[in-house]
Parts: sequence; C-alpha cells; structure tokens
Amino acid sequence: MTTAGAAARARVTATSAATNMPYLIGSLVVGLLLFYFIGFDEGATSLFGDTTVVHEFVHDARHFLGFPCH
Repeated sequence: MTTAGAAARARVTATSAATNMPYLIGSLVVGLLLFYFIGFDEGATSLFGDTTVVHEFVHDARHFLGFPCH
C-alpha cells in the first residue's frame, strides 16, 4: 500500500451540527446517568427508594474512580 493509494481512499465527510445534535445529546444523557449511578446513588438518597441495589452493583467502580461511599 502506498501513501498515494491511502490518500486517494481517505475521504473527509462534513456533517452539520444539526445532524450530530441527537448523538451529542444522547451521549450527554448517558454520561450524566452513569455519573449519577456511580457517583451519587447512595441508597438513602436514591431515586429508586430505600434500596442499595444500585449502590452495591457499582460499589467497586465507586472506589476505583475515587468516590467515597462509607
């Protein structure tokens, strides 16, 4: 494979911000949900009532990422 051949196959695709907006918003929502579940769902302040199921499920990830939980 030559450099000229690789350059000939490489194409730049321009997209508008309006086309990418659903992906950007979706990524933001998923990221914020993960941040909440890993960082702030403590059981007592859970959105799902007085259950610690979510807290226990992500317990090791909380410690790995530096969030205190005890």
